[in-house]
Amino acid sequence: MDDTDRRLVSALRRDGRAALSDLAATLGVSRATVRDRLRKLVERGEIVGFTALLKDDVAQAPVRGLMMLGIEGRGTERTVARLLGIPQVQAVHATNGKWDLIVEIGTDTLEALDRVLATVRRFDGVALSETSLLLSTRKPARLR
Repeated sequence: MDDTDRRLVSALRRDGRAALSDLAATLGVSRATVRDRLRKLVERGEIVGFTALLKDDVAQAPVRGLMMLGIEGRGTERTVARLLGIPQVQAVHATNGKWDLIVEIGTDTLEALDRVLATVRRFDGVALSETSLLLSTRKPARLR
């Protein structure tokens, strides 16, 4: 991807329904160039899909957070399996650095989020945790 492709993707992330003519004006290129580049990005697999974010998708779990976990020993797979059994856990990501796992959590209330966090902190093998609330989202997550 070159700079124009990256700017096109960035513009689409801000407004996935933007008209080709609006994208062309934003990028300072022709409408045909935008259409051609978009087609090539899809063909090369750089863009793997398009999605719609519905009001109900956000309303189902208005309180969202990321819980970073440090796992001691070799308990990561067991911890992942237990996490995936919690309905409020939306995704579990393996990562590098200080944290072993990042857990996306969505609940109806702060109290419900607190209960999930307390449950996870009691798992055998969870040595450290840190949680950040997601206050706003400017780039919608890809829906599953």
